[in-house]
Amino acid sequence: MSIRTMIVDDEPLAVERLQMLCAREPRIALVGTATDGEAALRLIEGLKPDLVMLDIAMPLLDGIGVARAVGRMGIRPAVIFVTAFEGFAVEAFDLAAIDYMLKPVAHDRLTRAIDRVEAALRNRAPETTPAPAEPQPDWAEEFWVPHRSELIRIATDQIDRIEAERDYMRLHVGSHSYLLHQTISSLEERLDPQQFVRLHRSHIVRRDHIARLRHDGSGVWFAALTDGNEIRIGRTFLANARAMTGR
Repeated sequence: MSIRTMIVDDEPLAVERLQMLCAREPRIALVGTATDGEAALRLIEGLKPDLVMLDIAMPLLDGIGVARAVGRMGIRPAVIFVTAFEGFAVEAFDLAAIDYMLKPVAHDRLTRAIDRVEAALRNRAPETTPAPAEPQPDWAEEFWVPHRSELIRIATDQIDRIEAERDYMRLHVGSHSYLLHQTISSLEERLDPQQFVRLHRSHIVRRDHIARLRHDGSGVWFAALTDGNEIRIGRTFLANARAMTGR
C-alpha cells in the first residue's frame, strides 16, 4: 500500500529529517512539503494526500488550525501531528488525529505510526457514491481524555452519562469518571442522538442507561438510571424525555 504523504513544518531542518525518515519507509510516497499553514491548505486541496504529517507550532495558521480547516473542506487525509510540545495532545486527538509524535522522531516510532495509518485507511469506507446523498453527521466514536500523566481512550458507547462542571465535562464510565475540557453544547453536537439524550442543561445520558422516568406529582420529572442515580429533567428538555417514550 503506497500512502501519498505531505510534510508540513516551518523548520527546514525538521522537514529534511522527516524526508529522510520517510525515504526509509517503503509504504510512504512523499508528494509534497509546505512550510506554513496557508501553503499547506492549498497543497492539500490540490494534491489530496492520504496522510499529512503536521507540525503544530507554526506562525499565523498553526497545525491545529490547519487540521480544523481541512475538516471543513471535506477532505479526509489521515493526520499525524509531529511536534516538540506535549501540551496539545488532547486537542490533537479530539481532532481525530491518527497519532501524535514528539520530536525528534525515531524510525521505529514512525513505523508504528504508519502501521496505524495503514489500518485506518484500509478500514475507511469508499468515498465514491452512486448518487448525491444528504451528508451524514460524523458522530464521535471515541474521546481521548487526560488521566494522571497519560491520555486514555474512551469509546463513546462506554460512557454512561456526562455531567457539566464549569468549563469541564465529567464523563462517567462505570465506577470511574474523567474530565474533558469542552462545553456541553459542543459535546452534544458530536454525540449521536440515537444513542444519547440531553435531559438537563448540565446532563447528557446514554439512552440505554435510563431505567425509567417518574414525576413527583407536581410536574417535575426525573430519570432513574441503571446505576441507581437519579437526574432531574429540566423543563427545556422534557420534550426529549417524552420523545423517548413515543409520547
